[in-house]
Amino acid sequence: MHKISWKKRLRVWLFNFYFPYLGAGIRISKIAPDFSYFRTEMKLTWFNKNYVGVHFGGSLYAMCDPFFMLILLERLGSDYIVWDKAGNMEFIKPGLTHVYAEFRISDEVIDSIKSEIDQKKKANYTFYAEVKTVSGEVVARVEKIIYVRKRGKLPIQN
Repeated sequence: MHKISWKKRLRVWLFNFYFPYLGAGIRISKIAPDFSYFRTEMKLTWFNKNYVGVHFGGSLYAMCDPFFMLILLERLGSDYIVWDKAGNMEFIKPGLTHVYAEFRISDEVIDSIKSEIDQKKKANYTFYAEVKTVSGEVVARVEKIIYVRKRGKLPIQN
């Protein structure tokens, strides 16, 4: 089990006060002590309703955007460079109530990424999450592609 400093936990908790999250009513409600898991939540309010009265798609995407990257940044450590490369959201049904999303990367996947990057030096990884209502109905599915490479110079490839 990894011990995360209170400074790092505070920095992530402060995301709750990041203006786009605050304005949309997005809240980080859970963080695993080893940063392997995040849960975000958002209630339907007049701040995040669209023209037809359901969750604004941009707010749904925002509640999912950085979390796989954050997990990888913290779990892989400073020997690796991690960037969001691409993202896609499929809207399944209108969000009419309180919604949540969960983001998790297991120890086995982290070990596999380290092993692959130690050999290949860089790669893209795809992760998926669902935005659900509190009753478990899927509102949207998100796909995130994350670029990872070993820190330092990459060899020149012809």
